Amino acid sequence: PLTVTGAYFGLWYYLLLGLQRSTKYRLRDEYAARGEVFDRYFGQDGQMLAADRAVVNTQEQMVPFLSALWLHAVFVSTRQATWLGAAYVLLRCAYPLLLGRELSKTQSKRVFWATGPAYAIVAYLLGSVLYAAWAPS
Repeated sequence: PLTVTGAYFGLWYYLLLGLQRSTKYRLRDEYAARGEVFDRYFGQDGQMLAADRAVVNTQEQMVPFLSALWLHAVFVSTRQATWLGAAYVLLRCAYPLLLGRELSKTQSKRVFWATGPAYAIVAYLLGSVLYAAWAPS
């Protein structure tokens, strides 16, 4: 679980400092070249919205995932937690790719291919902890 946790934080920081930041500066320069003002926070640029969504969604899922991962590792199986956690991180890596480079008025339904299995992993991790805690011995 330690390596998985490090990988998750690595992904989050890549999205935050890599994708989101590079998108912001690239768009600022593109807007300036056209003589327009880039409004980072109140603008509706689809590319900026997609980068923001990738970062925020990954951050939103951080607490449920890491909590479930570590509870499972402590109370059920370290090996299972590691393998399922690694699969979860790979699914999170796919999220920005499935979301696409630009967000339109409707979010791409392709993200379900990453979010659906990821939610199932978290549910299994937590469910098995509850089962271990409450199942008759």
